[in-house]
Amino acid sequence: MPVSVDAATHPTPIGLYTPEERRRRDESGWTTVQGVLAPLQFLVFLVSLGLVLRFVATGEGYVAATVSVVIKTIVLYVIMVTGSIWEKVVFGKYLFARPFFWEDVFSMLVLALHTAYLAALATGAAIETQIGIALAAYASYLVNATQFVLKLRAARKQQAHAPVSDMVGAAP
Repeated sequence: MPVSVDAATHPTPIGLYTPEERRRRDESGWTTVQGVLAPLQFLVFLVSLGLVLRFVATGEGYVAATVSVVIKTIVLYVIMVTGSIWEKVVFGKYLFARPFFWEDVFSMLVLALHTAYLAALATGAAIETQIGIALAAYASYLVNATQFVLKLRAARKQQAHAPVSDMVGAAP
């Protein structure tokens, strides 16, 4: 049976990364950017969630909660843009590359909800609506963050079990 040109030039990876994708990942400065932004975004999320929940519980601190959600949204936009650049470098596509397809799909929901929050804020929607959208955005972010953590663990597990020939020159 003949092998297609596509199959010959794009080998199907056994795990998350082909050896070439792993090499590009390890050599890219965008990997470091993502490694810094992801925990930063999570920290911003935790602080903001605390401020939003404080407002929900006490009715106090609306301005602090609002500013924190706006900051969280800005950080989200930054990590989405830099993440799509990383994906292009590693996989050749800005979004929806095979290994991160479902994470990217869910990221669009996260981005849409955060953007809906900004729209609600800008149009003067009721505070209850704003907070409801923020909480929905944060719930979707938690699901998405969990997806990415599980994917990172799978990548580490794949690298730990990769043949030595695949890891020559790979970063730890």
